[in-house]
Amino acid sequence: MSEWRKSCLGQLADIVKGDQVNSDTLDQTGKYPVINGGMEPSGYLDRWNRERESITISEGGNSCGYVSLMKQRFWSGGHCYTLRMVQISNSYLYHYLKFIQQDIMKLRVGSGLPNIQRNDIDEIEVCYPSDDQEQVRIADILSTVDDVIEKTEAAIEKYQAIKAGMMQDLFTRGIDTQTCKLRPTIEEAPELYKESKLGWIPKEWEVVEFKDACLEFINGGTPSTKNASNWEGSIPWITGADFWESFEVGFIRRHINEDALRSSSSHLIREGNILLVTRTGVGKLAIAPFDVAISQDITGIILDPSQYCVEFFYYYLQILVEDFKKMNQGTSINGIIRSDLEATLILKPPLDEQKQIAAVLKALDETLKKEQSNLSKYHDLKIGLMADLLTYKVRVIINEDKLENS
Repeated sequence: MSEWRKSCLGQLADIVKGDQVNSDTLDQTGKYPVINGGMEPSGYLDRWNRERESITISEGGNSCGYVSLMKQRFWSGGHCYTLRMVQISNSYLYHYLKFIQQDIMKLRVGSGLPNIQRNDIDEIEVCYPSDDQEQVRIADILSTVDDVIEKTEAAIEKYQAIKAGMMQDLFTRGIDTQTCKLRPTIEEAPELYKESKLGWIPKEWEVVEFKDACLEFINGGTPSTKNASNWEGSIPWITGADFWESFEVGFIRRHINEDALRSSSSHLIREGNILLVTRTGVGKLAIAPFDVAISQDITGIILDPSQYCVEFFYYYLQILVEDFKKMNQGTSINGIIRSDLEATLILKPPLDEQKQIAAVLKALDETLKKEQSNLSKYHDLKIGLMADLLTYKVRVIINEDKLENS
């Protein structure tokens, strides 16, 4: 079994800074990405100065220290280091530098535009097995996980695009409840549509005010923070900061008790009702996953079940998020005025159709969540493998093609 060595990065590779180009020469149609100090290309050119499979380290900017392996030829800009003439496995070195990326980022200096000095890059310590085959095998294992992660990310992106397109169709064309298929477009079958205050809609649909969909709007509030005992309980209490961008309630940070709920303006929203952020963080929303007390950031929306399906309304509100953000008013604390919310015009398909629309979108969401859960597992697997393989806790036995604890 081979020994492990430690060398400075400057001993293992020729570290070369790129060539700055004027920003007015960049465009989005060039063939080759221009890599500078960020995580994404700063533009594109029709010429290149570095080969594919080159390792780059961001030299300047807020992302300095970011490590990447370029899969195509590219232009290395003035804020980009490229590693050339690498003396060990290029793929192994990339994975190792990615493993210590946070430590590389800590090398930044400067208060204005931070940067990493060339001398500090040279002195980065790299650990590696002396056996070239072991380097390659470790890199292959980690690259295989990277490939799975990349494919999963692509699948998530695909399903997100499908959902966005489907939502556009479902909330303009709806579903024929007899065939369970999208209605023909207005161009294909104009007789199936009518004109309304919200544009052309299916003939069976109505346009109503937001308040007509609801039995009640419930305000929230904050128990006194001066009384510590208020915050010693088991009732989840949330603010606008506790919502995820995926239209869900995230991690519950605080809990209150029954006395705090009774003595404050906070209210309990029962599981299954809609939570809409109407102050700080306007436009965030979720279906309450359990009984939850709300702050003044949030309005609990209790729908009339004879008029609306909760899940349909939840997806429909996602379409209206940008409109809600435009309704923001106020100087110190923005928010939606209740009367404006109540008067907002909304679509009302027949209840059976609402349920079918919600079922289609819920199935897409479940597929997305499954892929996102898989992605999280693959990232955890990658972290664990890097910690084992790049610190020689677990050794790769080349001849037997297996792993062994050191």
